[in-house]
Amino acid sequence: MSLLLIFLAGLAAGFINALAGGGSFLTFPSLIAAGLSPIAANATSTLALFPAQVATTFAYRKTLRQSLDDPRIDGHKLAWISLVGGLFGAILLLSTSEQVFAKLVPFLLLGATLVFAFGMFMPKQTDKPLLGAAGVLTAQVFVAIYGGYFGGGIGILMLAALTLYGLRDILLMNSLKMALATLMNLTATGVFLFSGKIYWLEAVVMAAGSIAGGFLGAHAGSRIKPLYVRLFVICIGLVLSLHFYLKTL
Repeated sequence: MSLLLIFLAGLAAGFINALAGGGSFLTFPSLIAAGLSPIAANATSTLALFPAQVATTFAYRKTLRQSLDDPRIDGHKLAWISLVGGLFGAILLLSTSEQVFAKLVPFLLLGATLVFAFGMFMPKQTDKPLLGAAGVLTAQVFVAIYGGYFGGGIGILMLAALTLYGLRDILLMNSLKMALATLMNLTATGVFLFSGKIYWLEAVVMAAGSIAGGFLGAHAGSRIKPLYVRLFVICIGLVLSLHFYLKTL
């Protein structure tokens, strides 16, 4: 029964990620519900969603080349920051005790939910940059560490930083966002593989569900408004934040 729950959570996460993002709000708590500890659930969720991220980044490969060559932003430096930050964040997670991380979970979920909600109202265009090159690189350091540590809402965080930097083309921004998130999870997953925290059966089942959900979401994208999906994710995030907070009392 727990494997069915995990598969369905992966399916829903892949579907949501294809439309609006925020799939980890479903995969992480479903693994905890299946009996995994919070740190093991986080590590297993990261690994399970990684193949779908790679596939999405590959699909963005043409616009990704354009974003890396954009003279307004140093995509190659952002890539290196993402790799190192994801590595550091994963090591930081494994250095955190289960008890401390369990107490942090509701606040991490709430913070990610609020960032996700902010993304709904993020300006689509800016007339001038509000962050310089150093500001974007500095912001990416914190985003990358957070991505390796927990990861909820990192896509919205990166889009916010890129918007403040003055980028306007949402397709280019999404391609860069996906590539950087994949690089964060590449090094984080590498750390988790040797941590003993991965539950392999659950990870494989969830990965299969997320890949299938991604295909379904891509086909349903023209029929379902992303706004409705985002509102659903926000409601889920708020409910889960309250649930995990009450568990710490």
